[in-house]
Order: sequence, then C-alpha cells, then structure tokens
Amino acid sequence: MRLWLPPALLAVVLCGLSAAMPVLEPLFRWIQPDKQQVIYDRGSFLFLLQNHLLLVVISAAVGTFAAVAGGILATRPAGRDFLPLVSQVASIGQTFPPVAVLALAVPVLGFGEAPILFALILYGLLPILRNTLAGLEGINPAVREAATGMGMSPLQVLVRVELPLAGRIILAGIRTSVTINIATAAIGSTIGARTLGDPVIAGLVNGNTAYVLQGAILIGLLALTTDSLFEALERTWDRRFSPQGAMA
Repeated sequence: MRLWLPPALLAVVLCGLSAAMPVLEPLFRWIQPDKQQVIYDRGSFLFLLQNHLLLVVISAAVGTFAAVAGGILATRPAGRDFLPLVSQVASIGQTFPPVAVLALAVPVLGFGEAPILFALILYGLLPILRNTLAGLEGINPAVREAATGMGMSPLQVLVRVELPLAGRIILAGIRTSVTINIATAAIGSTIGARTLGDPVIAGLVNGNTAYVLQGAILIGLLALTTDSLFEALERTWDRRFSPQGAMA
C-alpha cells in the first residue's frame, strides 16, 4: 500500500489546487500587482485538468497499442524483415516538432482536440516502441525454448512468458511517453483544444505572469503525479514478475 501513497497524495493535491485556485488570489495578486484580473476565469481549472488528462490518456492508449503491436510483429520470425520499417515509421513522430505536426493536421482535421490527439499519438510512439523492442529482444532465448519445451504455443509463450518479462521495460517506455505528452498537450490550446495550456497561452498573450504560473504549476504537478503512479506500477510489476521480486 505504501507504494501507492505518493501518487494518491499528489493526485489529491492536484485536484485540490485545481478546485481552490481562486483562494490563492492574494498570492497571485502579489506576483502580478499591475493586473486587474489575476486568476484565470475563462474555464474551470478542474475542467481543463480533466480534458488535458483525457487527451493524454486517449493518445497513450492508442499509441501504446500501436507501438506494442508493432514491436511484437517486428520480433516474430515472420516479421523481422519489417523491423527497420517499423522503427522508421515510429521515428517520424519525433522527427517533426509537435507544432509542425499541428500545422499539417489542422487543415485536414480542423481545430479542436483531433489535431493535438494526432500529434500526441505520433510523438508518443517512439519511446514505447523502442522499449518494447528492447524488452522482447532482451529475453534469454533459453527461456523461450524452455516454455516451448513445456508444450506452450507461440501465443502462450508471448502472453505468459515474454510480455510479463518485458513488461517492466515497456512500462518505462510508456512512462516516458506519457510524461512528455503531458507537457506537449498544452500546445493544443493554440488550436482550440481545452487544456491546462489555456491559462499559459492567455498569460503569454496578455503579459500576465499569474496566468502562466497557474497553468504551469498544474501541468508540472500532473506530470509529477503521473510519473509517481508509473513508478509504483513498475515496482509492483517487478515484485510480481521479476525473479528477484519473487524471491524477496
């Protein structure tokens, strides 16, 4: 239970701060005394947090499915010829800056959430794919041979042996991808998506440091909460599936 205490506490602080931001008006008034309005009020911080998190979760789910499926395909005997192609396709997502991806996506997908989702999926593929390939390729061939010798089918070997052993490394890739995309999602506010980037963009446009701080603090706290959650997941995975964890 102690593993889950830090992310739980951070989540409570994040939600509490999002709900109670207007209470901190005296503090932000001190930071930005020359502005009449110092608390961003064009949208609820809780709503912006929810929408920001939803974009990240959806893009992470789609990206993880695509990257893990691609990694599995590329490490099977029938798919090894596609390994360079799979790696190159995933690399495209991080070759272009997210702003450039948005600029190309908006004319096709319009304004709103769709273009930033597209950019986040592309941008998040590479860390997950690389770790999936590293995790699956790093398994001792003798382990696979032993599982096959016990009568397991190739699918059973993948599901019951390879993925549990590679899961810790795959989780680390997802952790990196999601943490990066939490910050990247903020630029979606420039094309009409409602995210925690709204107060940051509004603050930059109006020269209001208080707005910028409110968005930046919540984005940073969301990243810390998510990173802490993945750390707990990785340690739980280690305890359940790794030989060292089983012996502990």
